[in-house]
Amino acid sequence: MQWTYIWMLRSEMAEITQRSRPLDTARDEGGICCDSAVCYGATSCYKASGYHRFPERRTHAAGRDKRDVTKQRKRREKRHTFLHLVPVSSQSYNGHDTTVLSWAVGQSRGQGLQVSADTVTVEAEGTYFIYSQVLYKDTTWVMGHVITKRLKGAETKLMKCLKSMPSNVSQPLNTCYTAGIYFLESGSTLQLSVPRKSAELILTAHTTFMGLFNI
Repeated sequence: MQWTYIWMLRSEMAEITQRSRPLDTARDEGGICCDSAVCYGATSCYKASGYHRFPERRTHAAGRDKRDVTKQRKRREKRHTFLHLVPVSSQSYNGHDTTVLSWAVGQSRGQGLQVSADTVTVEAEGTYFIYSQVLYKDTTWVMGHVITKRLKGAETKLMKCLKSMPSNVSQPLNTCYTAGIYFLESGSTLQLSVPRKSAELILTAHTTFMGLFNI
């Protein structure tokens, strides 16, 4: 009776061990199957990972992932297009009582904005945040600047900035900063000008600048 009971316990343990053993390391009655394999019959062993059995699915998934990444990159570049300008020189036009600033690119991203001398050309239309600052060193009692948009012969003054200059000082200094949000059409140009001829300006990158970015 004891031997019969022991034999039954061993049989149950063997069945439990066989059921709990992973498929990829299961042993059949005729031998041992390979890792990540499927056993057929007593001696056959077929190595077939579920991922490798369908290579066309893997190829399509990789192509789709690549396209998704490309689309996300393009949307990110469009969304974060920006241009920050630093001053190069100023030109006075006595007939128009105006001083116009010329710019160089300080920082930029994307291809939707181009600078040429004193104008910025918008190539990708959209809504833009525009900002500007000028440091004045002038004895005129009030100074300021204007940002003008031109499109197909039409001219629109987008922003004006005015600042009173300090009096009773030998070297009056003051900055004027302005910013706003505007829709800019493709082909439109922007220009910053000071409505004073021969205006005295401080043309350094950290005091006088202009920029815009797509939002």
